Amino acid sequence: MFKRGARVGIRYLNIQSRPQPSIPYGTGQPTHETRPHYLPTQGNLTPGISAMEYYERRLALSSQLPYNSIAILIGNEVKYSSGSVFYDFQQNNDLFYMTGWLEPNTIAIIEKGINDEDVNLHMIVPPKNPQLELWEGPKSGLEGAYDFFNADYVESIDNGLKYLQSIVAKSKYIYWDDPTSTSSTSTKKPGLFSSLFSSITGDKNSIINVINKSGKVIQPLTSKIAEQRSIKSDSEINVMHASGQISSRAINKAIAKVGSDKPHLTEKTLAKYLDYQFVKGGCDKQAYIPVVASGPNALTIHYTRNDDILYRDEMVFVDAGGKLGGYCADISRTWPNSPSGFTEPQRDLYDIVLNTNKKCIEMCDESKYHSLHDIHEFSVKFLQQELKNLPGFSAVTNSEISRILYPHYVGHHLGLDLHDIPSVSRFKKLVEGNVITIEPGLYIPVDSKWPKHYQGIGIRVEDDIVVGKTNDEIFNLSSGCIKEVVDIEALISNGEITTPGVDDELLILDI
Repeated sequence: MFKRGARVGIRYLNIQSRPQPSIPYGTGQPTHETRPHYLPTQGNLTPGISAMEYYERRLALSSQLPYNSIAILIGNEVKYSSGSVFYDFQQNNDLFYMTGWLEPNTIAIIEKGINDEDVNLHMIVPPKNPQLELWEGPKSGLEGAYDFFNADYVESIDNGLKYLQSIVAKSKYIYWDDPTSTSSTSTKKPGLFSSLFSSITGDKNSIINVINKSGKVIQPLTSKIAEQRSIKSDSEINVMHASGQISSRAINKAIAKVGSDKPHLTEKTLAKYLDYQFVKGGCDKQAYIPVVASGPNALTIHYTRNDDILYRDEMVFVDAGGKLGGYCADISRTWPNSPSGFTEPQRDLYDIVLNTNKKCIEMCDESKYHSLHDIHEFSVKFLQQELKNLPGFSAVTNSEISRILYPHYVGHHLGLDLHDIPSVSRFKKLVEGNVITIEPGLYIPVDSKWPKHYQGIGIRVEDDIVVGKTNDEIFNLSSGCIKEVVDIEALISNGEITTPGVDDELLILDI
């Protein structure tokens, strides 16, 4: 298992001449051969994750399946916001988890034959198209699926329906999730590459009808993959640690700006500053639309308008993180937007939330047999206990904490999705290798029921935690993001981070 203190290195080098590619064709996503600065380790398909690990994931899934079975994973399409303006492509993360493939309009089939060694990967992908590539750039095509992603069999999506029929015909069991079903968590919206296939609703030649009318035993797939994804490998934790380090550094820089000669003046500029720092530091992009809330805006749990002024006498609340190699960081911090630091009421509430955060992190080890729900229940009781020590809160009830002052859950699984593997129960006992967020908070409404000097203050302190086998093996992926009052005030007072190289742009990603 991952050991605390494992090296996650990031190298900064001067820009050199473009290397000559060692392959006769381009690919639709980075490879070691085409983007050696991004994948410097030969054999890695995505940052920090080797082709061998993807292969082992498929073997692990197949071990849960009976002989003569297939697992069908439907990739996502490009979505359009308006006309020809497209959204950033997001792959079906189950397909990505099993293959590392990041291109649209793809079907992956994991076939288990007559014994445990008889496991094959079929990939049905768009073929290379010079006219399309003139506009959109290189695609990996059938060649790339075979050469780089280690598919045993490849087929063009143009012949995908017929090819799928032949595989279905020789199988006894089919594992998949109907993308049109509301119960499917892998793909929420219908769409099986409508430009290449018949309609998925009602057409006798649709993929859904081929499967549903096959006469084979059909079982759901998502829950099986979710259980596998819930326990992160050492490599996954290393990638998430890198994402957490980069995101932590970016947030620290944002905190320091408060005391600089050019502080951020609006929520939107702070939001864009963080996005820029995530990418400059080595992440691919931000993991989600951030919350950047000044003062009472933080009372809205998912405040993403980010369109107000940052007032000097208020707190700034940020919930943000970068994404690297598909893996998310998710960090929340709250700090005073004043060179003078915390006011007394702000510090009173902040200390309570911080202490709750630290106490909950201590519960994240397998030996204690806690579930995420157990930690949440503890967080409610601890917040109530601590709040009762403040004037005006002596009569606060457990119900008021849960309904009004702390209306969200203490955390969630984290990984390829921000709210990873939601099908895994919150009541399931945590085990070594689970990665969860710990994010208690307090949000005091502007209401005469509560002391006036606490009204309008919203605070959350969130860290990304690897569950350890024992307490000593708990690992905080976001530990580099400061959260102690003395450290926050010192950073604001200094007005900058003085760590050598902290402002360099990352060129070579070395995980």
